[in-house]
Amino acid sequence: MTKSRFGLALKCACLMLLLGLAATCLAAPANNVISLPGVDVHLSNGAAQPAQVSTALKVLLGLTVLSLAPALLVSVTSFIRIIVVLSMLRHAIGMTETPPNTVIISLALFLTLFTMSPVLTQINQQAFEPFMDGKLAPEPAFNTALKPLRDFMVRQTREQDLQLMLEIAKSPEPKTVDDIATVQLIPAFMLSELRAAFQIGFVIFLPFVLIDLIVSAILMSLGMMMVPPFTISLPIKILMFVLIDGWNLVIRALLGTFQ
Repeated sequence: MTKSRFGLALKCACLMLLLGLAATCLAAPANNVISLPGVDVHLSNGAAQPAQVSTALKVLLGLTVLSLAPALLVSVTSFIRIIVVLSMLRHAIGMTETPPNTVIISLALFLTLFTMSPVLTQINQQAFEPFMDGKLAPEPAFNTALKPLRDFMVRQTREQDLQLMLEIAKSPEPKTVDDIATVQLIPAFMLSELRAAFQIGFVIFLPFVLIDLIVSAILMSLGMMMVPPFTISLPIKILMFVLIDGWNLVIRALLGTFQ
């Protein structure tokens, strides 16, 4: 109910903004200049200047990147491994909704930012800044920005997963890393990340499963078979996890798995 109200309010606000802009445009003075607080909009019937066209293309490219950002975040960064491991840790403890999804995703985003900071720095220095300064055309800037991401994905991708993608795509065997298509590298990287995440999750599950088995055995030996083992093992697992500083250990070990 709250989400629907928020969506309705957002739509109404956008509609009011559009109507206000339309009314302002209709009421524009004869010199085709619209004055807003801190903003001057010039309406021209002539041909656009090259600089104006370049700025419009930059804005369009920026909006396109923002719309594709969630897919790129999941597909070409360390977010997959981090979010899967944190989710499995939550299930291993036995609390399927604690911490909440918002907390888990926010923590995964920050850890992804820390992990990908060297790659993001290279992209900013080698591609984004030269492109914004007009030193690189869009296509060379895109290829330059893609190279650090490809290098990161290649380091994390298993050869078996990459071979599987090549077989599915029926592509010839690449001679070098540069010959691997990005369309084939991304799903291979995602498979490798899922495999690594499940391996880490299995190791995390083992001590919690051991606690469940010990608690169940003790309750059965005491004849308390009607008592759910979960009610006893859950506080014990939480206490153990806090005493060993589990969050610190898991995050340190998780980030240490990236090459």
